[in-house]
Amino acid sequence: MAKRIFLSPPDMGGNELKYINQAFESNYIAPVGEFIDRFEEALQNYTKSPFALALSSGTSAIHLALRLAGVTRGDKVLVSDFTFIGSVSPILYQGAEPIFIDADSSWQIDPNLIEEAIKNESPKALVVAHLYGQSTKIDKIITLCQKYGITLIEDGAESLGAKYKEKELGTFGRFGILSFNGNKIITTSGGGALLCKDENDYKRAKKLSTQAKEDKLWYEHKELGYNYRMSNILAGIGLGQMEVLDARVTKKREIFSWYKKELDGVDEVEFMPEIPDSFGTRWLTTLSVGSNNPLEIIDALSQENIESRPLWKPMHLQPLFDSAKFYGSGVGENLFKSGLCLPSGTKLEKEDIKRVSDIVKRCLN
Repeated sequence: MAKRIFLSPPDMGGNELKYINQAFESNYIAPVGEFIDRFEEALQNYTKSPFALALSSGTSAIHLALRLAGVTRGDKVLVSDFTFIGSVSPILYQGAEPIFIDADSSWQIDPNLIEEAIKNESPKALVVAHLYGQSTKIDKIITLCQKYGITLIEDGAESLGAKYKEKELGTFGRFGILSFNGNKIITTSGGGALLCKDENDYKRAKKLSTQAKEDKLWYEHKELGYNYRMSNILAGIGLGQMEVLDARVTKKREIFSWYKKELDGVDEVEFMPEIPDSFGTRWLTTLSVGSNNPLEIIDALSQENIESRPLWKPMHLQPLFDSAKFYGSGVGENLFKSGLCLPSGTKLEKEDIKRVSDIVKRCLN
């Protein structure tokens, strides 16, 4: 069997184990300790966000953002259609109604459809996913949210390290969220973070993430909270990963350039675009193969011990949301039918990319 190539495996920088051992030695295993503080400070410094709250997942961060935005039962929330379900499920946690907005030629949420939906639906919030390490047309989206008084939540789960006009994604809206799941550009094995500008938002999110305990010696609760804080152990992993984030971004972009060179000129191959004035991480190298069947390519790669994956299946096509409102013309659906994600782990070398690319070319020819 040929060497296994995973889609996007973790890549440790070296200091993660040292920090874990220090956390064990201190006996601060629970969601308190120096590495929580240091990891949050590293996130603030990197993103230039005034506040960062380390949490158990990116999904929990979106949930807290919706709660702080005042989203309650019966409210409407616009959300990217071409995305992972983690962008959407917290809307259901709040008893609200998700309304799905299709992608445009950038493969990201369409600002024109956002405005159409705003006029028709009067939503309370908008959750925008920056997909595959690339930026949405965020300036247009901000203008719309300001014009109509809508809370903007940026789902930056896949885009830590990406920028628009030299500003970090996740710092444009009232809230930004990050994910450190095992396949992300950096990982804490599992975890996420909430970015926010306002100190009151930060303090309230922190309280809600620790079971909404009141400031008393005993456990007293006046409202519903959640067990959403990250542990000191996982934060130690995250701190070590933050030290190598820029190197990981550089390598991800290099991997994309290798694929682009290998597949340049192959009929019907189209890579996800990078919009003007943006800097993407290329967390995953993604492409469309036009009228060809991407599942056949995925199967051919699997036979050679190589992991790949389809693009996101749009949310409005999910059985869970079969009665949901959808604004669009099927751009995301066409991408799902024609696209795939190629292996993009940061330990890959040129010969690995050539091995993958040769199989793709063989299938397309």
